[in-house]
Amino acid sequence: MGSIVNNIISAITELFSKLFSSIDNSVYSALDNISFIDNKIINSSYFEKLLGTSSASGILVIANALLIGFILFFAVRYFLSNLSIGQAEHPYKFILKIIIVGICMNCSFFLCEQIINLNNFFSTAIRDVGSNFLDTEISFTKLSEFIDSIITIDGEENSVISIDGVIKTISSIGFLNLIFIYSVRYILIKVFVLLSPFAFLCASNSASMGIFKSWLKCFISLLLLEIFSSLILIIMFSIKYSANDLVSKLLFLGSLLALIKSSSIMKEILGGLSMDLQGYTYYFKGLGNFK
Repeated sequence: MGSIVNNIISAITELFSKLFSSIDNSVYSALDNISFIDNKIINSSYFEKLLGTSSASGILVIANALLIGFILFFAVRYFLSNLSIGQAEHPYKFILKIIIVGICMNCSFFLCEQIINLNNFFSTAIRDVGSNFLDTEISFTKLSEFIDSIITIDGEENSVISIDGVIKTISSIGFLNLIFIYSVRYILIKVFVLLSPFAFLCASNSASMGIFKSWLKCFISLLLLEIFSSLILIIMFSIKYSANDLVSKLLFLGSLLALIKSSSIMKEILGGLSMDLQGYTYYFKGLGNFK
């Protein structure tokens, strides 16, 4: 009976070892590609054509048409204000605002590109400083080497039902969760760049200024998540891990949980969007209860 149980445990352990090996070979490098981003995320011919390479192409055509509509609306409102029907904004102030908004709107791709580059500069600088102090590359790929050196599930003593096996299982699930979070972030950054002309357009009117502020807050929080994650990675690399030290392994899991919850923490600090699985679970439950 005991040999049958051992054979089952060995088979399960071998299965999980292959699964974790597959995850290790793909997840960590993918995390480096989608979590640390620069202007390459939006520098593609298709993306630029969709947004618009001039004021008469792409999404910018719609945005400029709406801008003209805003100007006509103000003109009508100002004319009616002279007939003592309501009160309009001073024309010189509106003209100055509409010029600034028009320039920002038509240069929205360039502005978003520079913001993304600036964010990447700071996150890269933080990781470089950490690398100089810790004498190791700060990346998810390098982190996998630390994990493999301290956590193994090969053999009877370190099977999938052992402490190391449980920790390895939790960490693999955690990194798959991170793939989901950063993939959503990657797509949302592209979406927010595409929405940037309309966001700048909303800044031309006090009634719609809140939309611009919400767009800016969400866009900045998505980018700053990279800096926050870089700081957590430095903390993870600064911990002295040992294969025989359970505390260091638990600290690793705590650091991984901090990475997973980083989007929620950024939301609490700056506002914006939360991209963890728990938030989406509550969202879909809410949709199911909607009547």
